[in-house]
Amino acid sequence: MNAPEPLKPIAFVDLKSQYAALRETINARIQRVLDHGQYIMGPEVKEMEDELAVYTGAKYCISVASGTEALLIALMALDLQPGEEVITTPFTFAATAEMIVLLGGVPVLVDIEPDTCNIEAKLIEAKITARTKAIMPVSLYGQCADMDEINAIAARHGSIPVIEDAAQSFGATYKGRKSCNLSTIGCTSFFPSKPLGCYGDGGAIFTNDAALALACREIRVHGQSARYTHTRVGVGGRMDTLQCAVVLAKLDRFEWEIAQRLALGDRYRALLADMPGVDLLAMRDGRDCVWAQYTVFIDDRATVQAALKVQGIPTAVHYPRPIHHQPAYAHCASPGTCPMSVAAGATVLSLPMSADLTEAQQVRVVAALREALQPR
Repeated sequence: MNAPEPLKPIAFVDLKSQYAALRETINARIQRVLDHGQYIMGPEVKEMEDELAVYTGAKYCISVASGTEALLIALMALDLQPGEEVITTPFTFAATAEMIVLLGGVPVLVDIEPDTCNIEAKLIEAKITARTKAIMPVSLYGQCADMDEINAIAARHGSIPVIEDAAQSFGATYKGRKSCNLSTIGCTSFFPSKPLGCYGDGGAIFTNDAALALACREIRVHGQSARYTHTRVGVGGRMDTLQCAVVLAKLDRFEWEIAQRLALGDRYRALLADMPGVDLLAMRDGRDCVWAQYTVFIDDRATVQAALKVQGIPTAVHYPRPIHHQPAYAHCASPGTCPMSVAAGATVLSLPMSADLTEAQQVRVVAALREALQPR
């Protein structure tokens, strides 16, 4: 008797199925760029910026080379100077702090809410000093931080600019408004695995401030206000036309994908609600979550990951160590600070999530997780 075939591995982020659904649109968009040959700042760049501005409700969208570059250019537009401070979270990808340090700024770390992993807004005010240049919350996993409270704190202290690091939350809603249009500046990423991704690196900056928008546009082209007129220091930070074309193609079904992400997130919550050994992220009133990663808390993470791998279930950890526990940023805070971030780093585990994850695959993930958590 033949042994049963092993189960096919599940993709952590299923970009192949997405491409299959959008193949004709994506190919046509790419071919159009190949035909007109304007690979840098071609017509698709402005077209994408215009569509994304309408989507978010922001007045201005400035496309840039990556989500990291978006943070860098935003800080440069605010004229961050060496020694000035930016308040942010330690529980994030390194790029958040990296861009502050790169410009000579000082990351001032504020711990997270233990149940959402977003920055604890009520702890921010105590960290504000005369050197505070900006506040940079991260909307982690696809749920916006408490932006109204953060904006109110900033307003009480002389209208400190607030930059939402929305690399994981594009498409999310906060009290009826879209992520990226909740503060002075919003920055997002179009890395392929993001809720709206291209086929390489890309990102965007959003603002309602005309002067900041102009600064960002000039900075991304080496500070040029006109060809070979360098009005300010800048970078080579443009998003190329091909990547903009891919994003435009994906916008055709983006609303459907967001609806799918919300539904899949709800289904994961229902399936995992009573599972011993699994704690779920909290959802705040007035917000949804687009689940850039579907992340849970599990104590014996390494054992569970190994068991899931055997079952063909990929997982990831976002993020194992907070910023101040990374060698490059150990100077930002002592190891014992921000204990909630340290605790989260030891227990968070991300499960497969993308708009094309099927219900059958989701059931398989949950069943494998339940089995992995059984006492041995």
